Amino acid sequence: MRILKIVFLLFALIYLVPTALAVLFWWAGSHPGSWRDADWTSAKLLPAPAQSRDAAVYVFAARTGGLKGAISEHSWVVVKEKGAPAYERWDKVGWGSPIRRNAYAADARWYSNPPQLVLERHGEAAEALIPSVREAIRAYPYSTAGSYHIFPGPNSNTFVEHVLRHVPGLRTNLPPAAIGRDYPSDGRFAVIDRDRGDLRLSILGYAGLSVGRTAGLELNILGLVAGIDPWHLGIKIPAFGSYSLLPERFSF
Repeated sequence: MRILKIVFLLFALIYLVPTALAVLFWWAGSHPGSWRDADWTSAKLLPAPAQSRDAAVYVFAARTGGLKGAISEHSWVVVKEKGAPAYERWDKVGWGSPIRRNAYAADARWYSNPPQLVLERHGEAAEALIPSVREAIRAYPYSTAGSYHIFPGPNSNTFVEHVLRHVPGLRTNLPPAAIGRDYPSDGRFAVIDRDRGDLRLSILGYAGLSVGRTAGLELNILGLVAGIDPWHLGIKIPAFGSYSLLPERFSF
């Protein structure tokens, strides 16, 4: 019984308290009442395509709408071919056409929430990756109408994580608040990701464990991720996200 009390106390301190605080802070903030009231315009994070002929690949994430924005983010993929006059954006959504192309500006706000840049590749490196990115998008197994499930997935973050996992050279993790990223799009309980140097275990997205060079140590319980990032002297707080003392270029 004592052990159970300790386990529950740790769960409450690590998962429930941060989540409750995140919900409280979000509720006290100012947010649009509906998607019609939200700002979906460009956040002006990307240069105009005409400014550079180089190919590029980007991944963005932004807080979602409604109260779920307190704990979750929406992510998407952006590519630009070499010399192309425009960006291409790909999202997985729960309405209309499941995989949407160019429904919004490449760096648009999501429900008025500004996006953060998760990953970027440029030049010859991006040019070499784009065909694999397109193939991963085409091969996503949950691309039909009705295949979107907000929790535990597959959802928008499952889609982007699928692309990241199936394109060597895109070695990164979506933010911890990207609920649905740990849903196993390939249906496997255990995966050794050699490109990232990680071992991932997932029980259909409801719970999971990731450990390795890219993930550090993460424990996912009901979509909420807690963990440590020893390579950047960071921690991962449920609902809030990652906080690191060292930027990417100073990792060990």
